[in-house]
Amino acid sequence: MREPRLRTVDKANPPYPLNRFPHSFVNIVGREIIYLLASSRHPALEGPEWERIFAKAIDAEWKPSNVGLDDIVKGAFAWGAKTVKSNAPHEATSVRLISGRNNPEYSFDTIADSDDGIGAQVLQIWNARVDAIRDKFKEVRTVVLLKPATLAGERSPFTVFEFETIRYAVEDFEWRKNANGNYEGVDRRTGEHRFTWQRHGSQFTIKEPVPEARLRFFVKKPPALGDDQVLALVGFDPSWIEIVDG
Repeated sequence: MREPRLRTVDKANPPYPLNRFPHSFVNIVGREIIYLLASSRHPALEGPEWERIFAKAIDAEWKPSNVGLDDIVKGAFAWGAKTVKSNAPHEATSVRLISGRNNPEYSFDTIADSDDGIGAQVLQIWNARVDAIRDKFKEVRTVVLLKPATLAGERSPFTVFEFETIRYAVEDFEWRKNANGNYEGVDRRTGEHRFTWQRHGSQFTIKEPVPEARLRFFVKKPPALGDDQVLALVGFDPSWIEIVDG
């Protein structure tokens, strides 16, 4: 029997194909980084700032969330954004992404009595989080900025890539405790280390490959502006300072 033809079809398309950023993207990101370097004595490009810059670069809405998987929203699509320090942002082949605090004792009221049982609980928490976000959006992605360990260099390298945020089949992974007492999730088929979970603090980390189709660029450090230059640009007036007696 042939399938019926339907009139109501969800035609929402992503703003751009996965990991193929818009033409203007790198110029907007680079401009924002240069502004940060020029306007701060001690510039730091951390998570919230990267979320804001990425949202601006794709003309989306920045909506910081507690879950961290939908901090940037554009129509039916959402992104979580991560920054990772790297000694070689252009050459990195994998990254470790801190992906939340998964606490089985809170979520299940008890913790399993085996390594695989604990790992299963940790992944179930992650999967529930992803399911809740995917119920709200047609597609959820994670966008990663690889940055140098310091922004003090005259020419700083950056790499940007993204991937679909997915749930993981619990049965595909084997868990074991390492020498530091943390739990590692290993792909049963490939033997690849994919997850780390710390019992103390419940921090959950996912190891992700860096795709070949990543976006790599350099940003040149702008000239430093002196205090007097900055104050002149903003039209500083001594009357802005009010002394309150007592």
